[in-house]
Amino acid sequence: MKKLFLLFVLSSTLSYAQTGIIKGKIIDKQSEIPLLGATVELLDTEKPMGTVTDDDGYYVLENVPIGRQSIRISYIGFETITIPNIVVTTGKDAVIDVSLIESFDQLDAVIITPETNKDRSINKLAAVSARQFSLEEVNRFSGGRSDVGRLAANFAGVSSPDDSRNDIVVRGNSPVGLLWRLEGVPIPNPNHFSAFGTTGGPVSAINPNVLKNSDFLTSAFPAEYGNALGGVFDLGFRKGNKDEYEYTLQAGAFTGVEATAEGPFGKNNGSFLVAGRYSLVGIIGAGAAGGSVATPNYFDVSFNLDFGDTKWGNFSLFGILGDSNIDFLGDEIDEDDLFAAEDEDLFVRSNFGVVGLKHRITIGNSSYLKTVISGSVSESDITANRFIDKDTPQERSILYTEATNNEARLTFSTLFNSKLSNKTTLRTGILIENFGVEAVLRDREEQPDINGDGDPDLTSFIDIDDNLTLIQPYIQGQFRLTKSITLNAGIHAQYGTLNEQFVLEPRASLSYKINSNNSLNFGYGLHHQSVVFPLLFLNENVNGEIIQTNRDLDFVRSNHYVIGYDTKLGSDWRAKIEVYRQDISDAAVEAFPSSYSSLTEGADFEFDNDRVSLINEGTGFNQGIELTIEKFFSKGYYGLLTTSIFESKYEGSDGIERNSPFNNGYVINFLAGREFPIGKARKNMLFFDTRVSFAGGRYFTPIDLEASQEAGFEVLQEDIAFSEQYDDYFRWDLKFGLKINSSSKKISHQFYFDFQNLTNNENVFVRRFNRLTNEINQVDQIGFFPDFGYRFQF
Repeated sequence: MKKLFLLFVLSSTLSYAQTGIIKGKIIDKQSEIPLLGATVELLDTEKPMGTVTDDDGYYVLENVPIGRQSIRISYIGFETITIPNIVVTTGKDAVIDVSLIESFDQLDAVIITPETNKDRSINKLAAVSARQFSLEEVNRFSGGRSDVGRLAANFAGVSSPDDSRNDIVVRGNSPVGLLWRLEGVPIPNPNHFSAFGTTGGPVSAINPNVLKNSDFLTSAFPAEYGNALGGVFDLGFRKGNKDEYEYTLQAGAFTGVEATAEGPFGKNNGSFLVAGRYSLVGIIGAGAAGGSVATPNYFDVSFNLDFGDTKWGNFSLFGILGDSNIDFLGDEIDEDDLFAAEDEDLFVRSNFGVVGLKHRITIGNSSYLKTVISGSVSESDITANRFIDKDTPQERSILYTEATNNEARLTFSTLFNSKLSNKTTLRTGILIENFGVEAVLRDREEQPDINGDGDPDLTSFIDIDDNLTLIQPYIQGQFRLTKSITLNAGIHAQYGTLNEQFVLEPRASLSYKINSNNSLNFGYGLHHQSVVFPLLFLNENVNGEIIQTNRDLDFVRSNHYVIGYDTKLGSDWRAKIEVYRQDISDAAVEAFPSSYSSLTEGADFEFDNDRVSLINEGTGFNQGIELTIEKFFSKGYYGLLTTSIFESKYEGSDGIERNSPFNNGYVINFLAGREFPIGKARKNMLFFDTRVSFAGGRYFTPIDLEASQEAGFEVLQEDIAFSEQYDDYFRWDLKFGLKINSSSKKISHQFYFDFQNLTNNENVFVRRFNRLTNEINQVDQIGFFPDFGYRFQF
């Protein structure tokens, strides 16, 4: 308390001389070409302040008062836009890039529009079920752990009631239906301790401090996105400060110890940005943040080198490198550990990397060509040694599970964007991905003792060294039919060399602006996704010959239908409602009557290893309604309420309609925050943020206790799969902190405490068979946990 009091005293003694900088780039939203001579004005200040953009569309506003500010951008023949709530500090320049859209009638007068709407995506061709998010949101929301995946869990249509992982369940779809993209190319699972074929993990390797405003899409994606059924994270790295050097040092319980550096680079007005993190618990040797006593070690490095504008165009080099490991030692584990067992030593290693070279060149006055070449690798290694006859004189240890997975990916992406007129924009391109897959899975679980040595045989389920290619061309356009009606339409194609299947996917959305405060949106899309690799490459013994009987499976097929209504409730309020239906077919199911479907996979670190000779005859559907009510940050506070009521069902080969494991039924999130200016200059901030989440419990398959006791391992009652439901999920998080701006130097500090699961609510993690006690145990998720953080910018 003494330290906190001293911070308050310090903040109250700072002088009135605090100022910061707002700068950025202004472009034409349709052509994405810089606008020369656009006017940028600082609003709501005693002294009028403004500037115009240079030849490259850049602007700089200096001596801006500290705090939240607003700017207005105008340009002859374009709609004027206002950007509110820009956080100006002494420690770092505020970089605000803005896209303006040309007036429909090309008049020499501007149309005044209200503040930007965060629910509108950066991708101009995404009109429905899309939202952009910012660095400030990732770092601000309580309980978010500076994780973009956990941030998305606050949006309507997203469910993630699992404190141990950041898997994203979009509208009842499996997390494996999510596509991660960085700078326009697909990337492997960007999470530490990730597993082969999954898209989530316990700790994110995406550093939010290097992100620019990015998009999250939940349905009916535009034609440039493919090989995904559930959602798309379309991430982009920001450029470093091209005018001066800036540094950030910070530490947090979940994010770890971190350093970021950026500044000018090269002779062509380029910049560099590099950030590195290492787990704090790994440094101090503490156990994981709830859920296990094992110590996780992880680090990641992110970078973006912009070589500036040359006569050959703009080149940039970007990438992420991440590594993680953790050892679960049976002697240190208890029955409540989320990830390990008392009779096993489990060693987990994983790493991934992405490096890409991006080139962009302007063609004429209204077109550009963007090309990205990237290479990525994702590796994981899991070894489990099981203790037999534990705690007896006959105790011994045997290799029980061995899983090694390596995926190397070479990607080529190019797109051509052209603004044909102020009413028509065309975009076409192609994405080519080549996958090299090496995987080995050997396991004794549920295996017979054929060789008679007294132990289940170590059986090979996957042993693959293969190569395949996925080719995805597309064409799409935006057509402003009238002042009120905009049509986005396109076709995406997909061809896979493994199954030699070619599909065409029409996509379309229609936006009708009823008036300045209300709009109606419609969307449709046909989407396909390949079955995940851990299922495709499973071995089956057919008449003494080992064959991969799933490798020729077709793509899973999905039709998306969406209708949405947006309304502005006031100057700082908005509401949105969306109704959707998703019909899924060609899911992988067993050839004989069973409850299994590939639509149920992906909610854990593992996939079933005995699902062979699958056929594409499974179906499913997701449907629901979503409501968002949002109070944009103004007058010192913000609020967000999202509600999703949905249904997720599937049918296996037995033709029985069942709940999917992702059918929570409802999700409600309420977030709010308040800032209080303090000190003589009132330019330092005391802030409070809170988040309350409710969700229906997950459906699960009950355990056959008697059969499990007889077999010595968990046996599920698959004839009544996903027939029981865990208790409802509830969690309340509370965060508070202090932002301090230096009176004389370019320095700022931020401190925060984030009390997660403040009520210590016992949310169910899993019910599982304990082979040591021959009982069914319930394991709860992470209870109350106090997170903390400090950030120093200079």
